[in-house]
Amino acid sequence: MADPRRRVLVAYATAHGSTRDVAERIANKLSAVADVDVRAAGTDLNPELDRFDAFVIGSAVHDMAWLPPGRRLVADLAPALRDRPVWLFSVAGIDPRGRTRTWMARQETALVARGLPDELRPQDHRLFGGVVRMEGVPLWGRLFYLLARQRPGDHRDWAAIEAWADDIARSLSSSTSGAGAR
Repeated sequence: MADPRRRVLVAYATAHGSTRDVAERIANKLSAVADVDVRAAGTDLNPELDRFDAFVIGSAVHDMAWLPPGRRLVADLAPALRDRPVWLFSVAGIDPRGRTRTWMARQETALVARGLPDELRPQDHRLFGGVVRMEGVPLWGRLFYLLARQRPGDHRDWAAIEAWADDIARSLSSSTSGAGAR
């Protein structure tokens, strides 16, 4: 008899570790209902793709785009992901809480999505706040953060991240097609 637990890959691209922490938190929540493998983008996954029933892929956002390893990963995997559920997450300097920042976060998510393959059809694409460090940020970047009423620091909303992971877990639990079939 086939193992009924889903096999999920959580992959991420990170610049300084904040996105890795988010990926690991998501993976921890999903491990209650699935066998989860967490990998950094840049790892050659093509030989192992058939092992996974679902994918959660994320990247840090710099200059309104995913990091190059994250973009390469989804570009490489997009054809293989057409028939399997995929969730995407972005970790950005904008804290998406608050009306103006919620609007800005939606705009940033839309810009990020334009840089991803058209054939990729995620179940959801969620933007989370990340860790903002101002060292090395050019003047225009500092002005943007001032105008957006942002501040340096850790803006990760762990409760929102875990709630989203719980939604994914419920979806994986309720969906039986493909479980153990690969």
